[in-house]
Amino acid sequence: MLRAAGPLRGPVFSPRAQTARGTTPPRSPRDVPGLRCSRRAPRPHAGPLSASGGSGYLLLRYPWLGPMRDSGHERTPARSQPRGRAATASGESVRLGISSCLLGEAVRYDGGHKRDAYLVETIGRLVEWVPVCPEAELGLGTPREPIRLVRDAGRTDGVRLVGRSGVRLTGRMQQFARSRVRALAKDDLSGYVLKKDSPSCGMERVKVWADDARASERNGRGLFAAELLRQYPNLPVEEEGRLHDPALRENFFERVFAYRRLRALLSSRWNVGALVRWHTAQKLALMAHSPIRYRELGRLVAEAAEIPRAELGRRYEDEFMSAMRIRATRARHTNALMHAVGHFKRRIDAASRDELLAVLEDYRLGLVPRIVPLTLVRHHARRLEVQYLQDQTYLHPHPKELALLNHV
Repeated sequence: MLRAAGPLRGPVFSPRAQTARGTTPPRSPRDVPGLRCSRRAPRPHAGPLSASGGSGYLLLRYPWLGPMRDSGHERTPARSQPRGRAATASGESVRLGISSCLLGEAVRYDGGHKRDAYLVETIGRLVEWVPVCPEAELGLGTPREPIRLVRDAGRTDGVRLVGRSGVRLTGRMQQFARSRVRALAKDDLSGYVLKKDSPSCGMERVKVWADDARASERNGRGLFAAELLRQYPNLPVEEEGRLHDPALRENFFERVFAYRRLRALLSSRWNVGALVRWHTAQKLALMAHSPIRYRELGRLVAEAAEIPRAELGRRYEDEFMSAMRIRATRARHTNALMHAVGHFKRRIDAASRDELLAVLEDYRLGLVPRIVPLTLVRHHARRLEVQYLQDQTYLHPHPKELALLNHV
């Protein structure tokens, strides 16, 4: 799905294939066992509920949810399997590129590693890792002398890569990066996790030193990371340090699985009708990220019949991934959830409506995590067989094992 050419290098690593656990942090991913998921989402809110209480704000903003007659006893249809779910550990494989040291490989300049337990033990159960260490694969050896970025006004990118001894590595690293990044096309990546602060892999705020090495500024980008972002501008990429922020972590993995679904569509024998159906299933997700971008994408899809297929696919991918990079807010999530409620507002009894409104208000005020109202919306959509909502990827954006919706 990433389109490029070149030889394939480096192993594909998945902790799911491991069988033994050591007592100390492993020096190689081959020492890491697979782990079973045990985390569960919190139960939906079960306290006293009243539409005339805390949900008054929502009734004012969404008056169509106002008082209505009790619809009485409703038939509960047989459950239907939701469509459009994210890939899971037991389903299709999702591959992510990663800096090798984050998996515990001893490839750093000092012979050590920077193993990240969350990435290895939690995310590793759901994805396959494709590890890359540009410095080791370039042949610099392990251990090796430290390298750094140095300001160079004479270069178009403004920096050069040098070793402590003064050896210049800029040309070699850039040539390697171009070839290695092209080769990643064969790995069908859906995202990439980079090592922060690295002069080769750092995505942002990497130290750039002055010529005299007495002062530095944090405004650089590693050479390998720069090439990765240049060749694959829509690929979800993040640094491991930023993934400790719950909001950034959720945004990254939502983009990973959205990119996976979109590339699956665009690499198939799709037509305008298939794109329209796919876009329709993204409505609530796009509304949570950017209603403006959602409308812009809608206009693009409306003109799809007049645009050459290759150009249409390229433009849609660019605009869709640009929209998903915008961080969703609590207010926009609340708006998306209220639109979802509108699809069954006349089919639920007054007590169920009051319960749902009260939970939505608790979420809007930051009292409960999003998984609580989302679970209730999914329940009603399934019970009432509202297929339009069951097809919305917003209700199943990524594997539940990631537990990304459980934070307040």
